[in-house]
Amino acid sequence: MPTCCVVGCENRTSSGVNFFRIPAGSHPFQKNRRNLWLRAIKRADWDNAKVKEARVCSAHFISGEASLDSSSPDFVPSLFVYKKQTQIPQAKMERYHRKMKRDEYPKMQPAPSTAEMEQDCPIDHCNDEEEAEVNHPVSREEYDDLCVRHRQLQEDYINLQQDCFKLRRENEGLSEELQNSKFSYRNVKSNIGQLLFFTGLTSVIFEWLLKKLSGSIEVSHQALPLEDQLLMVLMKLRMGLSNTDLAYRFHVTPSTVSNIYRMWISVMSVVLKPLIKWPNKGAILKNMPKMFKRHFKKCRCIIDCTEIFIARPSNLTARAQTWSNYKHNNTVKYLIAITPAGAISFLSPGWGGWVSDKQITKESGFLELLEPMDEVLADRGFLIRDELAAIGATLRIPHFTKGKKQLSAGEVDTSRQLSRVRIHVERVIGRWKNFKILQTVIPVSQVDMLDDVVIVCAALTNLCKSVVPKGRISK
Repeated sequence: MPTCCVVGCENRTSSGVNFFRIPAGSHPFQKNRRNLWLRAIKRADWDNAKVKEARVCSAHFISGEASLDSSSPDFVPSLFVYKKQTQIPQAKMERYHRKMKRDEYPKMQPAPSTAEMEQDCPIDHCNDEEEAEVNHPVSREEYDDLCVRHRQLQEDYINLQQDCFKLRRENEGLSEELQNSKFSYRNVKSNIGQLLFFTGLTSVIFEWLLKKLSGSIEVSHQALPLEDQLLMVLMKLRMGLSNTDLAYRFHVTPSTVSNIYRMWISVMSVVLKPLIKWPNKGAILKNMPKMFKRHFKKCRCIIDCTEIFIARPSNLTARAQTWSNYKHNNTVKYLIAITPAGAISFLSPGWGGWVSDKQITKESGFLELLEPMDEVLADRGFLIRDELAAIGATLRIPHFTKGKKQLSAGEVDTSRQLSRVRIHVERVIGRWKNFKILQTVIPVSQVDMLDDVVIVCAALTNLCKSVVPKGRISK
């Protein structure tokens, strides 16, 4: 018949109590629990054979049952018959807890019993001879209070767990909301209209462009990933935003925006310049729209000049060289040529606004690209007929009315047909200047990189759908 192994306990099976084995096993958790039990019942010197046969009755547990929960007071038996002692000094209690937490007890284990603390940290007993050894059990009222307190602590623990779970879920939701509110390519690419509005490109072209450029960009700005840096540069080109605006959107400093912009523009200009290609005659004829085939089937290109405003230079010589009598402002002038199909095929370096259309055409290298029998369509301001004739090419411009009372019917019809096809160069320039940075006043500090900006915008324009319809025939 099993009996309780606790010192002073005489409970047997016939007493109507339950018995529990002392924890066994090789797992560190079980070993630690077994040591705590043996200390609590004053059997720390027992060997494994005695432990295997020993039993502890339910009278030594607050709830009447042993618990596997290390936070439960019944993780270790705690109800015993104690010797009456003076109260343990508070300082010694705290020192004991620190020692046991540091050296022996794992996290979340319950505090040891008073008897155990007495064994590991002896106390000074009172010398009063009147302090006799008096045995007294735990009262039923105290036991009930402990049970109620235990249930309250369990309820509080469950409530705290639920509150912690809710706060964790709320924190995850706020973190996700914050991430989605940031201006980044990851958030913009999901909306086709937004990406097209901010960059003028589809997601397919953006990804291709990122892959094309990523190998040439030095990753020196860890504040933003490469896709966000490219998005920032394209937004500056497309929308003409200031560095301060972009810095606010991407949560960086204006100086960081300036550095990223300069680095990317120089690389993009080199990588994308091959997209501005001078095609051969065979490619021109193969892609010739029907509206050109009737009257201008020998057309090689349509040319025009366009000007971009810049801030007023402080240097008087630069101010005079960039002054445009046509725009009444300081400008940089570019010669642009498009194919009959509507692609930009030539773009000159920038010239001061004072340069005439004839001079920029002669000195930009454009004439060296032409071949005999080529036709060049232009406006009346291009007085380069003799220069084209020297290489066997022909200039087609509207007829002048100066010195004539009236144009002949043939001249009127030719001028009308020419205007119908020459208008496409204006449409291409208009699309090119949809990159609003070309419509802003360029600061003097950025004029040195204006040629690169112009090349990048022209190359990106060639990636878009042509403005010249292929199947339309002019009447």
